[in-house]
Amino acid sequence: MAVDAARSDEGFTSAGAARVMSAACQATGLDDRGAELIRLGENALFRLVSVPVVVRVARGEEYLPKARTEVGVSRWLAAGGFPAARIVDDLEQPLVVEGHPVTFWHLIVEGDRKATYGELGSILRGLHSMTLPAGLELPPFDPFDKQELRISRAAIPEDDRVFLRKRWCELRDQFGELRFETPRGPVHGDAHVQNLMVNQRNEAVLIDFEAFCFDHPEWDLMVTATEHHSLGWQTDEQYADFVRAYGRDLYDWHGYDTLRRLQEFGMTTWLMQNVQEDQETADEYRRRIAALRDDDAPRDWRAR
Repeated sequence: MAVDAARSDEGFTSAGAARVMSAACQATGLDDRGAELIRLGENALFRLVSVPVVVRVARGEEYLPKARTEVGVSRWLAAGGFPAARIVDDLEQPLVVEGHPVTFWHLIVEGDRKATYGELGSILRGLHSMTLPAGLELPPFDPFDKQELRISRAAIPEDDRVFLRKRWCELRDQFGELRFETPRGPVHGDAHVQNLMVNQRNEAVLIDFEAFCFDHPEWDLMVTATEHHSLGWQTDEQYADFVRAYGRDLYDWHGYDTLRRLQEFGMTTWLMQNVQEDQETADEYRRRIAALRDDDAPRDWRAR
């Protein structure tokens, strides 16, 4: 039986993803020589040297619907002139290589600064006010859709796996009791400031559309609210800029604590996919899983 190019008993690795990226480039006539791994997370991202293109390799064929959503969202945002990453239009996408969806994106050449939290609030406010076009169907937000895959595949101790499945069930019950008062609309689904890039024209540009959905705006606001109120990753001034630009502080909402728990759970399971990559990631995973086991413990997590 053939072995998946990027999956072995050790899981999705940077080396395996690089082999898939190379095969995808060959299939589309792109030169992958000297390609650089930018990031390994839910996907592997590679920057090509030959052309200003980023190649995005998903973990498996089950991510194909998400890849199709990314392509559709990119084309919609481009048509509306929204500041966002652009798909390479002259390639048929997504391309599936040995079970891995692959997409190709125009490289965003970064400027001299990072995006601010005020810019994130402004971008999200603009996004949430948009109307979806006919023909673009987005799923509802599902904080649980990837959790079973992550838990079953990650190279973690079995007692951690048992604990995470138990916590998952608890969170599903809490989620079922949530009552939203806001209307549904387009939602990014992973709206942290690292998913904004500032280009050479000094414009903040939204990236990473994999979790894009049609749901309540609280799902986007919970990311920065959790990072500030629970993890302390922003100063009070930075968070105030975010709230001022968007016009709302999720911390004041009755459902914040449930969303905070969901966000922390997702951040932990996202990281644990790569515990085999290096010791630093493995150490950070142990820090996060220990905190999940004690909801009142301080969160001394490090951004990854």
